[in-house]
Amino acid sequence: MVKEIEIVLLPHELTDETALYRNASESLKIALKRIKHVKIVKRSIDARSRKVVYRVKAEVYIDENNIPEIFSVNYPNVSDKKPVLIVGAGPAGLFAALRCIELGLKPVLLERGKDVRQRRRDLALINKNGLINPESNYCFGEGGAGTYSDGKLYTRSNKRGDVQYVLRTFVAHGAEEDILIDARPHIGTNKLPQIITAIRENILNAGGEVHFDTKVTELLIEAGSIKGVKTADGNVFMAEALILATGHSARDVFRLLRRQGLSIEAKSFALGVRIEHPQSIIDQAQYHCAVRDPYLPPSYYSLVEQVDQRGVFSFCMCPGGIIAPCATDYNEIVVNGWSPSKRNNPYANSGTVVQVNLTDVSNPDDPFSLLDYQAETERRAWTAGGGNLVAPAQRMIDFVNGKLSNDLPSNSYLPGTKSADLRDVLPGEIHSRLQKALPAFGRKMKGYFTNEAILVGVESRTSSPVRIPRDRETLQHPQANGLFPCGEGAGYAGGIVSAAIDGMNCADAVKKLLT
Repeated sequence: MVKEIEIVLLPHELTDETALYRNASESLKIALKRIKHVKIVKRSIDARSRKVVYRVKAEVYIDENNIPEIFSVNYPNVSDKKPVLIVGAGPAGLFAALRCIELGLKPVLLERGKDVRQRRRDLALINKNGLINPESNYCFGEGGAGTYSDGKLYTRSNKRGDVQYVLRTFVAHGAEEDILIDARPHIGTNKLPQIITAIRENILNAGGEVHFDTKVTELLIEAGSIKGVKTADGNVFMAEALILATGHSARDVFRLLRRQGLSIEAKSFALGVRIEHPQSIIDQAQYHCAVRDPYLPPSYYSLVEQVDQRGVFSFCMCPGGIIAPCATDYNEIVVNGWSPSKRNNPYANSGTVVQVNLTDVSNPDDPFSLLDYQAETERRAWTAGGGNLVAPAQRMIDFVNGKLSNDLPSNSYLPGTKSADLRDVLPGEIHSRLQKALPAFGRKMKGYFTNEAILVGVESRTSSPVRIPRDRETLQHPQANGLFPCGEGAGYAGGIVSAAIDGMNCADAVKKLLT
């Protein structure tokens, strides 16, 4: 017999099997000896009161043993099946490829960047020397932007598809089973490369193809239908279906579509800064303590405020994290954040951004209007930083008071920071709302509003400023049969899990087309 219970545990009890069984016994009012196993199926931290606890949902096996679940995959061989072109090897592209294999289709994955191992060398050059490779960086390459940007799997995409299926697939490829039960699952940048490599190897073992350093430069369209693509090296790949999963930073792809007469449209996004505090400040505020309990993880926060009829909110919060340089071209500054699996760095950072709407530009009918708005802000950040990916930065209270910081606190951004007035970088409608929001955040979270915090510019790649339209039913572009705009870059996802789900949904739609 198996019964489900909800119990409250102190932090140290979570890893204490004796305490877990005792709590289960007391909750069910049965003898301890009858409990053969307690399986945690969901856990979350409750820090609303001064006594921080874990709220746990568990399955209790009474008078019977639990049979451990084995996470594995066994994909069929599709080497002689119909090909499907997938452009982009981020989460949308990779999960589209896996789903194609399950459906008996052969994925042919084309990625402009390098594999995860070679990509690491280019990231080292970015961090040490401020040198950008436009085809291999934090955004482009195997695994997409998520590979070296944390692997946070928190999502609200339950209505779009099977979130647990995505998480279980990650576990089957090497992720820790903890991601199946944590309220805010997280893999960690240090572990993602091995997982992404395992996914690639399964695609290849099943007869799929993966081509790196392969940049698509032309779509081959005849009579309104996709026939294939041409790449920068002159090669041609033919197929009747193309899943376009190129990510939110592939600006050249948007221009390629427009050049070939395919419609695209401007889409609202969010822009701001990355804010970093000492992790101890966040722990003290959230856990109501002087020193964090060693049985608790570094704390996170989520903040939102309405300012002048516009949302200002924290985004992609990284406890124990690092601010990373995520530019994809020369003469621009873009920052993002990530954490290792243990989240053991001394800083906590979060994107803090303001919604950007079409009303913020003078030419809202231009599909590139918000993309240009984004790009111009990134160029101003480059100028203010002085080059070599040095980022403009300001202490928090100085920013609100309009004062140039005399010095900057130590921080995690490796290329370096330079004191600057961020009024010279951020658009006025963004700067003014951030100025008003930060003191309000401080009133919500003790210790947040402090000059020990640093604002680093700019956090601008929150989502795509362009949407590639598609039919709601077929998921195909209205002007090109067989073209499936997919994932975050096309405007239909907002993170690793939602992108993976969209990739699978597009693969399902491809199967319908080709059947």
